[in-house]
Amino acid sequence: MNLNEINIPPEHIPYIFSSFRNLAESCVANAACPFKGLVDKKVCWGYEGNCNKSNSYHVRPRCPGDHRGWVKTKEAQYDTFYTQADFGYIKEQTQELMVMCEASYPSDSSLECSKYLRFCRGRNLMLNFTGLIGRGDNLRYKMDILGPGQIGGHCHLFSDRLKKESEHMSALQSWAPEMINFDKTLERPITDGMCDVTINKPTYIMKLDATVNMYHHFCDFFNLYASLHVNSTHPSTFSRDNHILIWETFTYESAFKDAFKAFTHNTILDLKKFRGKVVCFKNVVFPLLPRMIFGLYYNTPLIYGCERSGLFHAFSKHMLHSLNVKLQLRSNDKVRITLLSRETAYRTILNEQAIVEAMLKNKGYHVQRVVYDRTVPFIDQLKITHNTDVFIGMHGAGLTHLLFLPDWAAVFEVYHCEDPNCYSDLARLRGLKYVTWEDKSKLKQQDQGHGPGGVSHSKFTNYSFEVEEFLRLVEICAAHVRNRQDFKNFIAASTMKKSHEEL
Repeated sequence: MNLNEINIPPEHIPYIFSSFRNLAESCVANAACPFKGLVDKKVCWGYEGNCNKSNSYHVRPRCPGDHRGWVKTKEAQYDTFYTQADFGYIKEQTQELMVMCEASYPSDSSLECSKYLRFCRGRNLMLNFTGLIGRGDNLRYKMDILGPGQIGGHCHLFSDRLKKESEHMSALQSWAPEMINFDKTLERPITDGMCDVTINKPTYIMKLDATVNMYHHFCDFFNLYASLHVNSTHPSTFSRDNHILIWETFTYESAFKDAFKAFTHNTILDLKKFRGKVVCFKNVVFPLLPRMIFGLYYNTPLIYGCERSGLFHAFSKHMLHSLNVKLQLRSNDKVRITLLSRETAYRTILNEQAIVEAMLKNKGYHVQRVVYDRTVPFIDQLKITHNTDVFIGMHGAGLTHLLFLPDWAAVFEVYHCEDPNCYSDLARLRGLKYVTWEDKSKLKQQDQGHGPGGVSHSKFTNYSFEVEEFLRLVEICAAHVRNRQDFKNFIAASTMKKSHEEL
């Protein structure tokens, strides 16, 4: 592998050098390599077998809250959070990997999976899509895309083990609906000519959650990134020269599709391309899925009192680097406040204009109101978000943007609409200050809410908020930002660089 082919932020290069010493040695031997100073750093991601905690990823959990409930000690509280939501989660997946079908010769097939078939990877595998002929396009969340014998290879199958790990039989919880059909064929699929199509490049096969909703779709992207680490036996794992195959026959389309550019520079494939064909994959990965039991990050049961996941921090940096989203130099020390406005039927701020006008009167703020809709390209949205210090919005999928705020930022979920954990948990996973409305006597709900089937719910109505209380909560966020040393350092560096440019 050439170091230039590896898609990682510069700050992650020491971790790659530690994992793959041949890359470090090639950098030392190359006079033009700009990363020589990063070769001998004693660092590790956190999931390697010989990784000392003191050398693990530089962003680590904090547990300032009481260790009540699940655990008896502070150390156990930290370890639980690390395993639930940080690189300890990757370590658990890698430790659980077990061989399901074993190769005897290099040309044989192989398959290994983690517990409950949450993650699988294979070599020289055959997938038979002839059964898709005559079926319609609406195959999302279907569990019968493959039938018996329509996935397999030439290897020694541990059928009892495979069956035992197939308990989580659900479309987005595991790969059990597909792997339960695995067949150890008598022929070697590729060398014995079973394939209509052979795909040589590494391929990631993905079953997607709701692609119209940022919160749900980024469960897909986050778990794909986590799967790169589970699969990281070779530096090519972090290359974008691969294929991504979407497990449905719809042509993939989403307002967030540019996020895939962080993982591949090739065209996104779907099953429609292979309908009626037998397809063989030299290297294939079935990544972690968005709605796994105790998975990340949808409905993750996080232990109380801990925050800041290095895995989420690394994901944010990876995405921003890959999509070329950078911090902009500042000309002053004003706190940049972005209010995400909802132009939807529900959860709008009825007195939004009065609130924006009140914030504009504070000379210490730089205030902007934005609407993130299809008229604003997703990468442009990220550029706004990443250059925001205080991000404000009502409960809704747009708050998922908090993943890409700078480390010093604060999130103000104006009102959580009786769903208090969703974005507060996402904020603490990302390690950000989180604030929400506390005094219900200082907000007005438009009506009782008109949910599906006529059920009343606070998510299906609109609100107005007392302006003074709103400003008080904004200032809590702004004060947090001003007190952060990394914010102060960034402002100082911006000012110094601008003055040098002017000279």
